[in-house]
Amino acid sequence: MTDPNRPNDDTATAPTGEPVVSKPYIMPDDPEEGSMEALTKEVAEARDKTLRTLAEMENLRQRTRKEVADAKTYGISGFARDVLDIADNLQRALDAVPAEAKATADPGLKALIEGVELTERSLLNALEKNGVKKFDPSGEKFYPNFQQAMYEVPDASVPSGTVVQVVQAGYMIGERILRPALVGVSKGGAKTAPAAAPSEQN
Repeated sequence: MTDPNRPNDDTATAPTGEPVVSKPYIMPDDPEEGSMEALTKEVAEARDKTLRTLAEMENLRQRTRKEVADAKTYGISGFARDVLDIADNLQRALDAVPAEAKATADPGLKALIEGVELTERSLLNALEKNGVKKFDPSGEKFYPNFQQAMYEVPDASVPSGTVVQVVQAGYMIGERILRPALVGVSKGGAKTAPAAAPSEQN
């Protein structure tokens, strides 16, 4: 049985005997008093994170674009370097024939020489179409980044440090050196005046 004199458990009483009134429930979407500053801070942090993410994505796109372009331009470097041996051999074959012999050669020899010259031009054109260019630094100032000095030539008639002989032509691929030119450099003359490097002249 229920004791009619027993107080109701559902009603809490304060120590003073007064009923305790619960605070009204606040929905999560309802901003609490003083939360505007916190909300503004959260918005600022979210905006900062978004801007950082966008900047990182843009940097990634730029790096990827550059890597793709480099791969397209320099991806054939190994193959092109091997092909240079063929170009060198063709040049050596032509250089082995004296100018006098070319002038007095019989039709068969002339046809052979012309065939080798045509093959060399075709090979150089194919390389150039793929970004590989031959360069001859004769008469230019010596640049160690583009040429390799094999020996010095005493010559006071030209400024010291001038390329006076080219043993082997050099090749560029894009803006990079594929193979430096092998050269002979003068010494003994006046020093060469400062000048822009070959890549800067282009």
